Amino acid sequence: MKKQNPELKAEKRALLGKKVKRLRAEGIIPSTLYGKGMKSESIQLKTRDVEEIFAETGEAGLVDLMVDKEESLPILLRNPQYGVVSDALIHIDCYKVDLKEKIIASVPIELVGVSQSVKDGNSLMQVTDEIEVEALPTDLPEKIEVDLGALKTVEDTVTVADLKIGNEKVEIKNAADQVIVKTEEPREEEVIEEVVTPGEVPATEQKEGEEGVEEGKEGQEEEKKDQPETGKDQAEGKKEEKKEPEKK
Repeated sequence: MKKQNPELKAEKRALLGKKVKRLRAEGIIPSTLYGKGMKSESIQLKTRDVEEIFAETGEAGLVDLMVDKEESLPILLRNPQYGVVSDALIHIDCYKVDLKEKIIASVPIELVGVSQSVKDGNSLMQVTDEIEVEALPTDLPEKIEVDLGALKTVEDTVTVADLKIGNEKVEIKNAADQVIVKTEEPREEEVIEEVVTPGEVPATEQKEGEEGVEEGKEGQEEEKKDQPETGKDQAEGKKEEKKEPEKK
């Protein structure tokens, strides 16, 4: 049974340039319809409808576009633009395709399964998140699944050559040795020791340090008092002993 394409309704757009801000405030997204053999046209779409369909098809799934209730056109949604602050969809292109002519499209990679290497504590690194393919619009896959079960050790990788699309009519344009996903040993966090210079020591700590120095000096003086007499002191003591009171 042939898969039915999602339908998207659009209207011709009169507002151009900076005036399209008014449309976005009303829940409408400005768009441009273009394709081979036709003149580009400014159109507008309902934001909610576009977001729901684009979440399903991405940039590789066919959509039937109907402008002002005219005959539907097969299109691909392309070049989505998002707001810097809100991260909301603010513009998207509608690319009309010829169903009998091959095109090149980007197909997203979807990771499935569980990696033994990740279970062992290694980190998962997805290097490539989409693949470029060439095929008829009706043969384009909406996504390509990659089984993480192939990553058993940290040495294992999944490359473009390992991808299985299951359709000979689809040609992958990326290099065969391009890495899709791999695992890496976790990186150790660097511990930076803070070096405090004398000028950076808080005043309270400096005061305590000064007090410690004074205490040290006082202790040294006490120690001197308690030390035994030196040879000089002993000699002076003997002189005192020799002096006797005169007898009358």
